[in-house]
Amino acid sequence: MKRTILFVDDEPNILMGLKRMLRPMRDKWEMLFASSGAEALKIMAAQHVDAVVSDMRMPGMDGAGLLEHVRSRWPGMQRMLLTGYADVESTVAAINRGGVARFITKPWNDDELRALVAEALERARLRRENERLTALAQRHNEELRLMNERLEARVAERTAELEQVVAMLDASHREVRTNFLASIRIFSGLIEMRAPSMAGHSRRVAELARAVGQRLGFSPPQLQELVCAALLHDIGKVALSDALLEKPFTRLDADERAAVARHPAKGQHALMEIEQLKGAAELIRHHHELYDGSGFPDGLSGLAIPLAARVLATVNDYDALQAGTLVGRRLNVGEARAFLMANRGKRYDPAIVDCFLDVQLKSASAKKAALDVPFRVPDLRPGMILARDLHHRDGYLLLAHGFAVTEAVIQQLHQLERAEGCTLTVHVTVESARAARAAETAEAAADAA
Repeated sequence: MKRTILFVDDEPNILMGLKRMLRPMRDKWEMLFASSGAEALKIMAAQHVDAVVSDMRMPGMDGAGLLEHVRSRWPGMQRMLLTGYADVESTVAAINRGGVARFITKPWNDDELRALVAEALERARLRRENERLTALAQRHNEELRLMNERLEARVAERTAELEQVVAMLDASHREVRTNFLASIRIFSGLIEMRAPSMAGHSRRVAELARAVGQRLGFSPPQLQELVCAALLHDIGKVALSDALLEKPFTRLDADERAAVARHPAKGQHALMEIEQLKGAAELIRHHHELYDGSGFPDGLSGLAIPLAARVLATVNDYDALQAGTLVGRRLNVGEARAFLMANRGKRYDPAIVDCFLDVQLKSASAKKAALDVPFRVPDLRPGMILARDLHHRDGYLLLAHGFAVTEAVIQQLHQLERAEGCTLTVHVTVESARAARAAETAEAAADAA
């Protein structure tokens, strides 16, 4: 693409001399000529011009005035001044007013003039290229900005969707976990319905095991595994006769002991198909192993017995002693603790006994009272959350800890009380009781309004 230069001079012979001198450059440059400032402005208004070379002294509009107009209207155009006067002051004024890049004196050197014009045209080209690239960059930047905005909007939208999905999955996971644990508690309660002496045993063992496990620093998964094993530790007894279930272990004959000794392994086998309970199943197998190696079914001793199984063995016997299913009579709390101390290092891990007795000495009743509040069934409201398991008077589980009360459940509890002539006490969390009462008050206020 040819570059365009405009020469302005009021003397025709000067313009003719420029045409002759620059004729070899016609293939590279497009050259325009004007005899006055006004004519030059018309040419520049009509077509694109890269550079202008103007004489200084011209009638009407002089070179300084012309270049000042050019600077104002086309600031990117290269401007040079051609003068035959050695007037320093007027030349300086022209440079200042018109922003002249170079000035050329008459008479000029042809080679020098061609070089100066070529330089001016190259500067014009570079300026245009710079403007083009700048505009291109700005356009691309704007496109990138818009793309980023759209991308950020899509990311934000997708993030919100993912957060919603994660929240739903978390809620679903919590519900599944709650239902899973509730099912275990219910199944544990069904096992205990086999014999009156077993009523509430697994639940109490689970609560004791949880307290000891927490004191020993068990992780949440380890603690859940221990509690599940405690709730289901007697599942292998389902095949035993009722008479055998009621008979204290110390009064069993050899054949009866052999039958009872198989229940830990049977319990493990019953749960092995449930992936989530494989760890608990192993603890169930070993919950009758004794520290001195005299237990069953594998005769493990000391640290070869899993830690959680050692905990389970200790708290299971503690409750069985008080229930009268281990020795020939029911022991009180003090006697049961004394039994553990007497067998410390024999039947039981000494460290577990020490930890358990320390936990037992710290009363949990005051803490529990501060965390829940008892309600009769008529006072229950939907949304209240159980702070403790609710058991039937025969010992089996009705509602699990953490269960959210519904209107249908309240009606079922009413029916149970009427059918059996009993009065139930339901312990709910303080927070849920307050929330339920607040919701009831707000609803009443809305109805009144």
